[in-house]
Amino acid sequence: MGAPLADRIRPQTLDEVVGQEHLLGQDKVLRRMIESGNIPNLIFYGPSGVGKTTVASIIARKAGKKLYKLNGTTASTADIREVVEGCNTIEGIGGVLLYLDEIQYLNKKQQQTLLEFTENGSITLIASTTENPYFYVYNAILSRSTVFEFKPVPPEKVAEAVNRAFLRAGEAFEGGLSIQEGVCGYLAHACGGDVRKAINAVEMLALAAGDGGKVTLEDAAQVAQRSAMRYDRDGDAHYDILSAFQKSIRGSDENAGLHYLARLLEAGDLISPCRRLLVIASEDVGLAYPQAVAIVKACVDSAMQLGLPEARIPLAQAVILLATAPKSNSAIVAIDAALADVREGKTGEVPAYLRDGHYGGAQKMGHAIGYQYAHDYKNGYVRQQYLPDPLKDRVYYHFGSNKTEAAAQAYREKLLRESE
Repeated sequence: MGAPLADRIRPQTLDEVVGQEHLLGQDKVLRRMIESGNIPNLIFYGPSGVGKTTVASIIARKAGKKLYKLNGTTASTADIREVVEGCNTIEGIGGVLLYLDEIQYLNKKQQQTLLEFTENGSITLIASTTENPYFYVYNAILSRSTVFEFKPVPPEKVAEAVNRAFLRAGEAFEGGLSIQEGVCGYLAHACGGDVRKAINAVEMLALAAGDGGKVTLEDAAQVAQRSAMRYDRDGDAHYDILSAFQKSIRGSDENAGLHYLARLLEAGDLISPCRRLLVIASEDVGLAYPQAVAIVKACVDSAMQLGLPEARIPLAQAVILLATAPKSNSAIVAIDAALADVREGKTGEVPAYLRDGHYGGAQKMGHAIGYQYAHDYKNGYVRQQYLPDPLKDRVYYHFGSNKTEAAAQAYREKLLRESE
């Protein structure tokens, strides 16, 4: 069986790599580093199929080093030591470059073994990971490496690779493939920035083209269905989308909020947006529109009872409501300020007159004596110290400028005036 199409047309030079202009464009740091031939330890971070392995192979050839490849999912400490032994062979005279894919799957002991040999210069390491290296890679390796982030390839660049792949795949057909208009553009957009995924789709379409070599848009849609979703419920993409979801609603952009909701729902994730909407109702809308909590809770309950696809309707309602509502973060600011004091040990004794007096002997201990029952006073308010003595003047909550909180502030000021 021949090599996959993606391997047969893999770029051999930096100029053939599609995308990653921020790293490989003229005068960019990584490109200058590669062209110098002096390669430090590197970590390539980014989604699958965007050129990390390809660039590592080009670097190895450019640097004149013997290239070894290991995968973190299967590599052992013995495999790493075997690579190091290659430094003492004729092939390793020019140096050894280890390309370690999915480094995040190595345990701490394995990463420490790797550190030992990268630190003494035995090998040059280029590691790749689809997860944030600052969360998954041993700090000592991070401090001795330079991290470069690879990004999803934009559709116009993916289209270049797709066209090249169709030309190569068409060599097996007399007269080439007959490709319906719109197929290349569809694949370029549907792959979610993953060039390898797009090329694999081309290969499948070529295999299914039959004797006539016809490739239709309908076939392309079947091959590439849902492939634009780059999503992992435990990975960076998940948290990036949720972060953008909340920040869009906080920023009163209902269209962006609906977009990120759609991405979450299309990936089959119903729980995450429901939880985040409940948070937003209190964190970002809060006291500016207190009723939002009850309305969003009702929308979330409806969504959970309906399930997908109908759940999209009440959740869209919640997104639009929250995005277009007035905003206030006064509640979260207040509780976080209070928590900061508690965590720093700024507490103090509960005033004696506020302590529980509903048990025998409480009054002998001075508990609950002198407490002023607010309902016995005009407007149900009486001036009284409730905070412990060390914090008696502390202010955690500051009224927001929105209509609801401004009204509450005016009412508070009225109570204070009339209690004088």
